[in-house]
Amino acid sequence: MSRFYAPPENINLEKNEISIGREEGHHIIDVLRMKESDRVLVFDGTGKEYTGFIKDINNRSKTVVVEIIKRETPAVEKIPEIHLAQAVPRKHKMSFIVEKATELGVARIIPLITDRTMVRPHDAACERKVLRWKTIATQASQQCGRTDVPAVSGITMYEDILGTLDRYDIVLLACLSEDAVPIKKSLNGFKSGKIMVLIGPEGDFTLEELKKARKDNCKFVSLGKRVLRSDTAGLFVLSVLGYEFSA
Repeated sequence: MSRFYAPPENINLEKNEISIGREEGHHIIDVLRMKESDRVLVFDGTGKEYTGFIKDINNRSKTVVVEIIKRETPAVEKIPEIHLAQAVPRKHKMSFIVEKATELGVARIIPLITDRTMVRPHDAACERKVLRWKTIATQASQQCGRTDVPAVSGITMYEDILGTLDRYDIVLLACLSEDAVPIKKSLNGFKSGKIMVLIGPEGDFTLEELKKARKDNCKFVSLGKRVLRSDTAGLFVLSVLGYEFSA
């Protein structure tokens, strides 16, 4: 059964209908060539799914109305809430990171600007980039079967992230520091809670940045003997955490 996304405000439980907007509607009408009475599955990004039939197709506006026949809230994976603060890499690599981090179950993605981050977009570019990343996160959730969509924060300065670390039960900062320990060792005794993963840019965090991050709940972690690229490191950590906390 084909699966589509509609935001919560497009779901009218009084009328038992879902309005699907132009982007998804175009896919339904012009790509999949679906017809009225075809059965579909819709998720709203908050954990709810709706099964229904296409009730109306508007070819001019490329919008679709779905009649709901079933509502459910599928069980979610029992893993800690993981936030990924990722130094923004060059070119289009951040889009790839957002897509794959979504597939790996991250709850929030925070694009990060550090001292050695090469990307320094101006305000208008920032807004366009974040909007694009949010769209990618939604599409990736749709593709991989998630019922929720990870939040994508605005582009954030490293110093601002430091002020939020006390909100987490554990912070895993990936770096090349001599006192960094393997991820598995850093998780000794940790069962559940909120995790922040901090990934630096090419060239790693500066010594000054590492000094500022030293807090009781912040663990400097090594990713092994090989030096991973910034766009690989975060996905590696998410994969390890997925394994460690899988049922």
